[in-house]
Amino acid sequence: MRTQQSRYWIAVASADHVQRGQADGYMQVCHGKAAPLRRMQAGDIVVYYSPSQVFGSKIRLQTFTAIGRLKPRDAYQADMGGGFHPYRRDVAWTASRQASILPLLQTLEFSAGVKNWGYQFRYGLFAISEHDMRVIAAAMGVASTLFDNDFAAIAMEANLQLGLDLN
Repeated sequence: MRTQQSRYWIAVASADHVQRGQADGYMQVCHGKAAPLRRMQAGDIVVYYSPSQVFGSKIRLQTFTAIGRLKPRDAYQADMGGGFHPYRRDVAWTASRQASILPLLQTLEFSAGVKNWGYQFRYGLFAISEHDMRVIAAAMGVASTLFDNDFAAIAMEANLQLGLDLN
C-alpha cells in the first residue's frame, strides 16, 4: 500500500477528449505516451486543463474540465482502432463543474506573476502544489474530501472492479 503523500498534476487535452475519458474512467496524455503516466501513482490527484473544446480548434476554452484520483492500475495500452494504441491510467473522476483558469492566474503558484503562464501546458502533464490543486478544486466546486488520502478505499474499489479478492 502506498504510504507516501499524494502528488498533484495538471494534464492537458481538449475538452472533447477529456469527456471521452471521463465517460469510460480513464485518462491519456501526450498523444498516448506511456512515460508521463508512469510518473504518476495511485492516489495522486489529476485535473485536466482544456485549451480548446475540440482537438485542433483555434477557439480558446482555457478551462479546467475534469478532476479525479488515480486508481491503482498501472498504465496500460488500449486499442482505439486504426493502429492507434495509446497508454491510459484509470481515474475515479469526481463530480465537478468547469472552471476558467483566467480568474485564477494570479492565485496559482505556477502562474502568479508569470507572463507566459501557458508555456508549461505544452508538456501535456506537469506537477503542481497542493495549494494550487486546492484552489482549482474549489473553483470547480469540488469538496475538500477529495484531498482525504483514503488510498485504502481507492484500492479496495479498484480491486472489486477487477474481481480481485484480497482476503
